[in-house]
Amino acid sequence: MDVSNILASHAAKFQSVTVEKETPLDVDTGFLTVTDLTPIDEDSYKSNLEEYLQVTARDGIQALVAALYGLPTQPSPDGPLAQLPPPTTQLPRAKPLPKLKPPTKWERFAAAKGIQKRVREKKVWDEERQEWVNRWGRDGKNKEKEEQWIHEVKADAPVDHDPVKAARDVRTSRVAKNERQRLQNHARAQTATGGRDERKKDIERTLATTRISTASMGRFDKKLDGEKKLRGVKRKFEATETSVEQEKQASLAVLSKLDGDVKRVRKEKGAGDDVLNVRKAIRNVSKGRGGVALAREANKKGARGKRGGKR
Repeated sequence: MDVSNILASHAAKFQSVTVEKETPLDVDTGFLTVTDLTPIDEDSYKSNLEEYLQVTARDGIQALVAALYGLPTQPSPDGPLAQLPPPTTQLPRAKPLPKLKPPTKWERFAAAKGIQKRVREKKVWDEERQEWVNRWGRDGKNKEKEEQWIHEVKADAPVDHDPVKAARDVRTSRVAKNERQRLQNHARAQTATGGRDERKKDIERTLATTRISTASMGRFDKKLDGEKKLRGVKRKFEATETSVEQEKQASLAVLSKLDGDVKRVRKEKGAGDDVLNVRKAIRNVSKGRGGVALAREANKKGARGKRGGKR
């Protein structure tokens, strides 16, 4: 029985697993990406866009899967896992690479003496409680002397000696010393990386701000040795003698500015073309009683005048 035709028709339903193109596909298994550099076929793109995109995507996925099957694998509970190689595509960075921090004073000393860095555990064993407690922070081991219920006091200690306060002062002094060393390392790092000028400008800016923060704007403050005089805004004066054309332009500019101010005031007050504010004038004359009261008073005065004439 000849089944070659059946096999051929069955094989025609499936595409080949080998992707062949004029321009080879760029497969980066490290990033699991495939870049197709083949120029777009304009006729196929315009005639049937959906089919063209499906064929292009299928070729890229087939090439990526074939590359993954060629990688070494390692067993796992979920099945074999492919070991991805380092990526080959250079991706651009949004920001520049961070600069390496200069070593601190202790790091330079440790490097010179060959001291290896040892990370201290956050938990320590407490023999009295028989449990692991924090080395620092809340309920820390470093506060043990402050929280114990009995303290040993030296015989020559003063009467007002507080052992709890003394232990707390020792702990806080260590914290302050660490913070001071951190600030010194930060200042030393700025100096090493060329930030000395920026730090100097920042100090001068802060000093200038504090000098004018008093009630007298620093006029009666004590001057420091070598303190520079603050630079203010330099005033610019027009020349006393100018040409006729310049004087004309200056006068026209002043007049146009005044005209614009008058128009703006009229527009804001809504007085129209009348410069006089009638409402304000009536309020002043009537002493705040209004125009109706002013009209009544005027009518009364007119009536009295007529009576006097009749007599």
